[in-house]
Amino acid sequence: MSVNSTYLQMFSTVTESGELRLELKEQETPTPGVDQVLVRIEATPINPSDLGVMFGFTDTSAATSTDNALTAPVSDQGMRIMKARIGQALTVGNEGAGTVVATGDSEAAKSLDGKIVAIAGGGMYGQYRCLDASACLPLMEGHTAKDGASSFVNPMTVLAMIETMRMEGHTALIHTAAASNLGQMLNRVCQADGVELVNIVRKQEQATLLKDMGAKYVVNSSADSFMSDLTDAIQATGATLAFDATGGGMLASNILTCMEGAAARTPGAYSIYGSIKHKQVYLYGGLDTSATTLNRGYGMAWGVGGWLLPNFLAKAGMEVAGRLRGRVAKELTTSFASNYTNEISLSDALQVETMQKYYAKHTGEKFLICPQK
Repeated sequence: MSVNSTYLQMFSTVTESGELRLELKEQETPTPGVDQVLVRIEATPINPSDLGVMFGFTDTSAATSTDNALTAPVSDQGMRIMKARIGQALTVGNEGAGTVVATGDSEAAKSLDGKIVAIAGGGMYGQYRCLDASACLPLMEGHTAKDGASSFVNPMTVLAMIETMRMEGHTALIHTAAASNLGQMLNRVCQADGVELVNIVRKQEQATLLKDMGAKYVVNSSADSFMSDLTDAIQATGATLAFDATGGGMLASNILTCMEGAAARTPGAYSIYGSIKHKQVYLYGGLDTSATTLNRGYGMAWGVGGWLLPNFLAKAGMEVAGRLRGRVAKELTTSFASNYTNEISLSDALQVETMQKYYAKHTGEKFLICPQK
């Protein structure tokens, strides 16, 4: 299979002059080492975690663009926060999929020649990516690069959430921003595995979407009855573990309040120190960039912390990670299917009008970059 001698790669750089520059640069196509493969990237999603590297703390509303670059001003506070990355050209894109077009001489590398593989490891917003053969997940017969583009971040996060629940002794889950692609995956897997799940959404149409999928417990955070509805759902499920994609505001605190309220409904359970069962909320996203506010009215058996997929996998070990990835490969077009509302090229991603749409992070919208377009 022919390989171009050069290719386009996206980089994000914070300059000393107080500007973020997102641009495409021509690079020499690498030759795979002994245990490596060269993948022609054909599909790669834009996830919220990618946006953090792409734009950092910039004023995207003031961005301007040319054919191969987008620039945006960075405030003094943003420059202080991003001080460590000033002057560094960072590659962008956590995951993707494509065809192996060249390999090293090892048997493991050669076995992937011509196959469509899913990969993760950064630098996916480019036309080629060279990496170790062991980092590739060969897709099953009939699966396309588009099918495998989002096979790591969302699917592995879903399975890792359930694994965390079991490892920490909880029996049910609560999830916010629940109508997202990830939230829909979580519903399918929880229904298949018999795990009770409480879904928190912001709009009635999102609640309808999940209920049409078979979700049993869906509560609307914009409803006047939200707190009582959430308490009822927690009492019904016994959920004491939540994963919050919003991060900021009062939502984490409100979830803990409702967990405590549900526990207090048990006859004879009252104590000035609150319920005995530990209540945990993990913040795994930052859709709300405001400060996280905690009103401590839920006893003493609670915790709020950060949760990140790579950190979990490092703690869980290779056996667990391998088992989860094996399930993703088998259920790629069923439980872990992703729906994309927009497919764009690398150059499209640098146009202000397009950027404003994918940066808005609207629930139900997901952009796919097709680097070969």
